[in-house]
Amino acid sequence: MAHLRIGSRGSQLALWQAHHISDLLRAQGHTVELEIIKTTGDKITDVALAKVGTKGMFTKEIEEALVEDRVDLAVHSLKDLPTELAADFEIAAITTRENPRDVFCSAKFANIEALPQRATVGTSSLRRQAQLKAIRPDLQIHPLRGNVDTRLRKLQSGDYDAIILAAAGLNRLGKTQLVRQVIPAEIMTPAAGQGALGIEIRNGDKATRTLLAFLDDAAARATTTCERALLNKLGGGCQVPIGAFAEVKGNRIRLNALVAHPDGTKVLRETREGDDPVRLGEEVGETLLRRGGDVILEEVYGEGFALPQQP
Repeated sequence: MAHLRIGSRGSQLALWQAHHISDLLRAQGHTVELEIIKTTGDKITDVALAKVGTKGMFTKEIEEALVEDRVDLAVHSLKDLPTELAADFEIAAITTRENPRDVFCSAKFANIEALPQRATVGTSSLRRQAQLKAIRPDLQIHPLRGNVDTRLRKLQSGDYDAIILAAAGLNRLGKTQLVRQVIPAEIMTPAAGQGALGIEIRNGDKATRTLLAFLDDAAARATTTCERALLNKLGGGCQVPIGAFAEVKGNRIRLNALVAHPDGTKVLRETREGDDPVRLGEEVGETLLRRGGDVILEEVYGEGFALPQQP
């Protein structure tokens, strides 16, 4: 049996995830200790994430702890992990996936369609903003930062008519009271890797990789590998308006993907099936670029858009 040191962010959700993995490891007979690490993304709380634009903003300091041998493994929300890991690291396991979809939360309204004209919706995700504006251009989208409790408190206090969050985080924390609608992926394509946990280790650490092998879920590995291959082809991080949702259908994978302009005026969707997760993701990414995704992303990376101000 081994003594394993886990690195994690200190948010409520990150700690739930780290303790979840700790419990599974302890059930295997290992001893576990947890090191809480503050990341760049945790320190910048007053700016919309899309405006920060730093790849690895929720992972860099944790990876430094891995390199310095202060921790043996890191537990991440997979959607926070850059699609191209530095050569020092590898993803040892991708856990069984929670619901990857987004949810509509509101104290007053049943779903997106029920919102009144010019209602205020909170999200700091350009991906969510773009898809909301595509179906409801009248909505007023305002940035929303903070942990899950902070976001829900802002909703309950009336700062927003509704907010959009990931189903996975609310399900894990048992905070689903204000969920009014699980938004179908055809309406709001989730972020690549949403709902899955990625367990990161030092590259070549065979002993730790072997200990973690039981955590790796084949379906989650295949679908998220496909989604991340698409994201990598498009050159995107978790803060750009790119969506990817893959499902295992028999022996094949079906990928629904999206590139959209933040204002919702241009929305490109592509659906395809294949056998090889990486090839499927890259082919769909290439198709989206050819169809005009390259122009949309150039505008986004060039900051040719304006995020609404905090209300």
